[in-house]
Amino acid sequence: MGTVKSGTRPPWVGLGAAVWVQIAAGNGYNFPLYSPSLKAVLGYSQQQLTILGVANDIGENFGILPGVFCNRLPPWVLLLVGASACFVGYGVLWLAVSGTVALPYWLLWIALCVATNSSAWLGTGVLVTNMKNFPLNRGTISGILKGYAGLSAAVYTEIYTGLLRNSPARLLLFLTLGVPAVSLAMMFFVRPCTPATEEDSSEHSHFLYAQIASVLLGVFLLTTTILNDTLSLSDTISYTFFGITVLLLLAPLAIPLKMTLYPTQRKRFGTTDASDEDKTEPFLPQSSSATDLGSFQEGYDDSDVNILLAEGEGAVLPTKKKRRPKRGEDFSFSQAFVKADFWLLFLVYFLGVGSAVTVLNNLAQIGIAAGNDDTTLLLCLLSFCSFLGRLVGGTVSEHYVRSKMLPRPIWIAFTQLLMILVYLLFASGLGGTLYVSTALIGVCYGVQIAVMVPVASELFGLKHFGKICSFMSLGNPLGALLFSGGLAGYVYDRESERQRTGGGGSGSCYGPDCFRLTFLVLAAVCGLGSLLSTVLTARVRPVYRMLYASGSFRQPAPSSR
Repeated sequence: MGTVKSGTRPPWVGLGAAVWVQIAAGNGYNFPLYSPSLKAVLGYSQQQLTILGVANDIGENFGILPGVFCNRLPPWVLLLVGASACFVGYGVLWLAVSGTVALPYWLLWIALCVATNSSAWLGTGVLVTNMKNFPLNRGTISGILKGYAGLSAAVYTEIYTGLLRNSPARLLLFLTLGVPAVSLAMMFFVRPCTPATEEDSSEHSHFLYAQIASVLLGVFLLTTTILNDTLSLSDTISYTFFGITVLLLLAPLAIPLKMTLYPTQRKRFGTTDASDEDKTEPFLPQSSSATDLGSFQEGYDDSDVNILLAEGEGAVLPTKKKRRPKRGEDFSFSQAFVKADFWLLFLVYFLGVGSAVTVLNNLAQIGIAAGNDDTTLLLCLLSFCSFLGRLVGGTVSEHYVRSKMLPRPIWIAFTQLLMILVYLLFASGLGGTLYVSTALIGVCYGVQIAVMVPVASELFGLKHFGKICSFMSLGNPLGALLFSGGLAGYVYDRESERQRTGGGGSGSCYGPDCFRLTFLVLAAVCGLGSLLSTVLTARVRPVYRMLYASGSFRQPAPSSR
């Protein structure tokens, strides 16, 4: 990332623009809306369709390249690459679904990977930038931005049902042209800014406003989706709903507008006064001048100072003394890669989110199997609850980590325990539980996504956060490949074939047996995940006591052994 000088605009402009980019980055959540069309128009089996769902997840979460380049290129370049990938990938899918061109299965698989990989470039560009712009509020920022990404499915559902009249071909054309347009319009507003050295009361009120605005948007989208699903609304009402949605998406921009009209003084990096001379500022090294030896000694022990003084007098030859970073400091990717905490976090994320994405990828078929042919309301409900989970997960974990020094991974353990019960509820096939189960899975899915992001930054630092977080996100497509493509698709097709040979006569599968075995396996998977997340919580508890001992985040001073 580039650097900016003190006195530049506050980072709230970039946060407001990031909201729109995160909505655009949620394009991968649209798969349940057009997947039935892929199956019907192109004649695919359920297992072929679930393999396409795996392509959807691989592209969406394969963020290694944007993770590598986010420290080398400005954010607008990442957004430009994301917009281009979206245009090319969804353009190919639109050609196939609209019947314009007959394309082979393998080419559609690649196109879907490319299309949804735009999410990784767009999401990494705005998330890494804003995490560094607001380093003292990592959980809150993660909750807000990941929350809007989760809410994007509800926004797209609003567009799909209200403006596009439930046309999968029109939806794919909209994704081909509309998402790149939004990304190109916002890319020059997402920039690295000089963050504050300490929190202030106005910042808390600004975050609260952004959270309230996002909740209002979520409630509005859920309400209008229910109305669209149950009533026949005129075009005028649908366009009015869409206009209100746009206004609610613009709400976060009121923060920089207010700060422009009523400016206040903020403390920034690179500015000091008499009262700040003895404070250690996070993320920046202290001056090593002779007049600042006292602050220098805060980070190094006496033996190191004596060695350095001796080197200056020529008594010993200067040597480079390297040590491995401790948890809470900045790790390189290779240093983090060999740590047990790194792999524990990855496995926990893989087992929890990887199992939940199986429900997302098969949501349309789960609804049809339960006797619900219109799954747009299910998708909107899952999106809204995923948004709530992300927002609440970021905010609640931030509160308890500051007030109780409670490690964030404990919330992953709680949600995975709840997911065990939800999967068992899915497997039972009890009438009237489909919407409740879908809502609970959405909440748990959202909490785990929002919590993983700050945990990765707190354990391994922000310097290489983009690369580390992108690797963690691979747990999502790997889970989809194993649990959705390998398990759910096979079980569904086997049961569908059994019903067909028994006189069912339909290519679809009906009844709880279509996914019962899948849900029982997923319940066992989350049992293992809750156990591993409890182990991770116990291991990192000393780290959180160190980072949040003062009630707010403090970067540990470098030390030498």
